[in-house]
Amino acid sequence: MTDYAYAGTELPLFALADNWKAYFRRHIRPFLSDRVLEVGAGIGATMQTLCDGTQASWTALEPDPDQATQLEAAAAKIPGPCSVEVRKGTTESLGGAAPFDCILYVDVLEHIEDDARELERAACLLAPGGAVVVLAPAHQALFSPFDAEIGHLRRYSKTSLSALTPSSLRMERCRYLDSVGVCASFANRACLRSSMPTRRQILFWDRVMIPLSRCLDPLFAYRLGKSVLAVWRET
Repeated sequence: MTDYAYAGTELPLFALADNWKAYFRRHIRPFLSDRVLEVGAGIGATMQTLCDGTQASWTALEPDPDQATQLEAAAAKIPGPCSVEVRKGTTESLGGAAPFDCILYVDVLEHIEDDARELERAACLLAPGGAVVVLAPAHQALFSPFDAEIGHLRRYSKTSLSALTPSSLRMERCRYLDSVGVCASFANRACLRSSMPTRRQILFWDRVMIPLSRCLDPLFAYRLGKSVLAVWRET
């Protein structure tokens, strides 16, 4: 496999977003059972957020060799007795890997050109009753220079994610998160057109907007948000 190099430089910046990570952890945690595969694990921020040591195993899959090296350091901080393995590659390179009970794509699917085929491969790696969980940026109308800068190919809606449902899976949940953050994304798309947020902007979004979204999202019945969460279950 030819080495892949991730184009973005935003991962350390978004690693500061503790409130956002805690928020999406609350929505994803019910599906994190036994053997977990995290696709596109980056520098390990999501793994450190979601892997709390109660899972039987956690496989962090990352095609960028430099980020895979950073993953090794992050994996060493995961509490036992969870078995953590870092693998360099993609789902195509997993071959006959043991089945997984949960396969995660956290801000990853939007980087993959053939997203439908990717989810079909994920479905083939699931154990009976397992779940595929996708968290992705929402609403193509919000596509900005920042999206392009970090290699996003698209943003999603509930409808477009539903259309990707693999033949062997059924969609169990699809909802928007971070209703207040839509305002920030729209402002960037319409006015600022920034290719990279500043540290101050990230902290303002995380410390002010995310707590508001946590209160307002249920009131909106999760019908509005700048991120979309989808869960498919093996039938």
